[in-house]
This record gives sequence, structure tokens and C-alpha cells, in this order.
Amino acid sequence: MKVLLLTGRLAEHDVRSAADSARVHADVLVLDLDIAAFITPEHVRRAAPTGYDLIMVPGLVTSDFSEVERELGTKIRLGPKHAADIAYVLDHIEDIELSSRTPACALIAERLSQSAEDALRRIERNARPTIVIRGLGIGGGSRMKVLAEIVDATRLEDGSLEDKIRYYESQGADMIDLGLPLDALPDDVRRAVRIARMVSEMPVSIDTLRPDLILAGVDAGADLVLSIDGSNMHAVADALLERNVPAVVIPGPETTLESNISAALELGLTVIADPVLSPPLGGLADSIARYIGFRKAHPDMPLFLGVGNVTELIDADSQGANAILAAIGEELGASILFTPEYSRKARGSVRELRMAAEMMALARERRSPPKDLGRDLLVLKEKRPRPGFVPPPHLEVRQARQSRTFVADPAGSFRIGLCGDEIVAVHDRMVIKGRTAREILDTAIELKLVSRLDHAAYLGRELEKAEIALRLGKSYTQDEELF
Repeated sequence: MKVLLLTGRLAEHDVRSAADSARVHADVLVLDLDIAAFITPEHVRRAAPTGYDLIMVPGLVTSDFSEVERELGTKIRLGPKHAADIAYVLDHIEDIELSSRTPACALIAERLSQSAEDALRRIERNARPTIVIRGLGIGGGSRMKVLAEIVDATRLEDGSLEDKIRYYESQGADMIDLGLPLDALPDDVRRAVRIARMVSEMPVSIDTLRPDLILAGVDAGADLVLSIDGSNMHAVADALLERNVPAVVIPGPETTLESNISAALELGLTVIADPVLSPPLGGLADSIARYIGFRKAHPDMPLFLGVGNVTELIDADSQGANAILAAIGEELGASILFTPEYSRKARGSVRELRMAAEMMALARERRSPPKDLGRDLLVLKEKRPRPGFVPPPHLEVRQARQSRTFVADPAGSFRIGLCGDEIVAVHDRMVIKGRTAREILDTAIELKLVSRLDHAAYLGRELEKAEIALRLGKSYTQDEELF
């Protein structure tokens, strides 16, 4: 396919550099204008390029090229919005039908996402799970499953527990774990399990060392039991066997993981092994080595990886931590990734682990590093830098300065904050609620609650900060820096 890229004078260098770095060759034509986003059909008509199968205009162009397309007898389609993505688009040019309305970068991102979705379904379909829990495959080549813990579940009121379960389900959890406090009563456990079974189709596990609470949970319909060791195994084994409930076996007390697993297998229990992941600077590296040794000794046994032991105990953004822990889990052959979202800094970990588990499954299938998969955990950083903006050289340049005068808006002032999952702007006359800065500011202007340009500019800045905070799960305080 012969491809021609159209651009303006200011972007020429970036477009040529991007085209040169692509595996698929494309010619570049610089039209008679500075800013490529302003290309019109008349520019193309005057240039009259011939001999091409496809003419690609920048993705930010909004003109209709259908008429000049017919005149030239050549398809004219939107390329990517940014020159940095041109090589990526060219390398996929044979795989996708470009559009005259949707930028190529958006089309390819959609295609990669759909391709990833199809591949993940295929991975699950072709897997041979070692254990199936309420229809969910564990191990045997299936994707690592995310088990989300509700800490102190029995202390929550019915409605709060239901909300927490629904939240985890919306975040992509595969299973729900009810963490049981030491002061829980058997009836509390039965209530919590019944609620979890009623609210969701996901498998439900319980996490406690107390045999009476384990028996109550199994009796109420728990699908999995965590923390089985030498202290409780014999007391609950019959109930687990009767209801075919798998057990996550841990070391202790005063017994090794190997001896506890041997005892559980002798009793006929279905075992998932947890060598226990240690916290950072508390034996993390040694515990990973322990997992490696266990995997070599037991190549087919499902492994439990408690990644929350790391993410909850390090003051770092959770996206990268969860991604690398999932990569380690994939190399170890882990079957279950376990996490709470106990601290505020770990909020979002369930969604991040689900994404990371999908990335690792796709990478394993492709036998490649976990990149360019149609799934990613990039939030504040980007893979491909975009070129800086170059202003038109013929215009006067003036250095910006902040105004030192403040004039109150006669239309009134606003107090801005976050309430739940919405931005709230409180005016003297009313309250405006919404999820984006634009819709709140548009509403304020429409209702004539803003009359000065400087006030509108200020509101735009603050509302945008509030929206970013909302999307990142951060706190927001008006007139304070977000980062």
C-alpha cells in the first residue's frame, strides 16, 4: 500500500521522524500552511497528489474530504491526532479500515482492546483448571483470579456489606473474601455469607483461624476457606469434605507449609497453597524465593499470592506495585491474587490487579513482555512522548504574569468540593453537582452565576483540579495544590 501523510510546516520534522521510524514506508507532503490541524479540502485539491492508495490527514482535522476524495480517486482518511503515534498507525495499517470521522489512534486502540478481550476469552476457554469454584476456573493455565477482601466484614451493617460487595464486583473482582475479626460470632458469619451469596454470583471465601467460624461459614454456603493450618485443619476437615470446599493452606503454628499440605492431602482436602508473601523489608525477597522453591517442588498445585501484604505496607502508588506483583505472580504460576483495599492509598487495587492479571495472561500467550497488549495500567505517565508545541514564529511573544488585583464577581462566588463520586459547586443561590468540570462550568454560565472573565477562568482551573482529584481518588481542597 502506498501511503501519503499530509502535514503543515510546523509539524514537518515530527511527522518525517515518525514516518521514518515505522516499518511501513509512507511519503510526507508538507502543505502550504503552518498548523496541520487546519488542513482543508482546498489545500488537498491544490496539491493534487497522485499515485497513492491512501492519503492520511491529521486526526484533529474536522473537514469533510469526500468530494476531493472522489476527484482524486484516492481514499482520504484520518490519521492519529499526534505525530508521535504515526509509526504505530502505519505498522497496523493493513489490519484496520481507517475512518474519515474517527482518528486512527482511537480506532487502533479500540481494535487492540477488542482483540485483547477475544484473547482473554480464548485463554479461559482453553484452560484446564485444577479447581473449579462455583464455575470459576482456578489454575491450569487460566488467568490469575482476583480475590478481594472485605476487612472485618461481620462488623458492617447489611447495606454497607452489600455496597462493598457490589463495589468490588464493579471493579473486576473474581471472588469476594469475608475477613472475620477475632470477636465475630458464628451467627455474624452466617449472616455475612448469606448476604454475599444473595448479592453476587461470585464465589465467596471466609478468612479466619477459628474453627467455629469456619464451620459457620461453610454451613452458610462459603465456597472457599482461607487460613487452614495445623491448629484448625482436623476440626473442620469433615465439613470441608462434605461440601467439597477447597482450603487455602498456610504454614504454622510450629509446622511447615509442606507438613500442613501433606496432612491436608491425607485428609482428602482440595488444597491451594499459600507460602505467604512477606512485606517490603520484612522478608519480601526471601518469601519470593520461598514461592519459587515451592513451585519447583509442586509444579501443579494452585498458588495463593497475598499481594496486599506489599501494597498496603509501602507508601507508593499502587498501580506500578500491583503490576510488578502480578508479573511475579505470573512467573510463579500463581492462581489467586489476594488484596484488600484497606488503606486509602491502596484504593483501586482490585481494578488494578484485574487489569494486571489480564495483561500477564495476554503476555504469556504472546510470549512477550506485558506491553502493547490493548490493556495497560498507565495513569500519570505515557508510553510515547508527544512533541512540544511550537507557536507561529510571526506572532509577538509576551511573558505571562499573574494579576495581583482581585475583584469579586457581582454574580456571586463558589465553594467547590468533592462529595462521594461527584464535584459539588456551592453558590449563594444554589448547588451544582456533576462529574466533570465542563458540565458544572457550562451550567454555571447558563444560569448566569458567573459574570466576569477572571472568575470564569478561576472556576475552570479549580473545577479541573477537582475532576482530576475525583478520577485519581485523591482529596481536593479549593485553592490548594493538587500535587
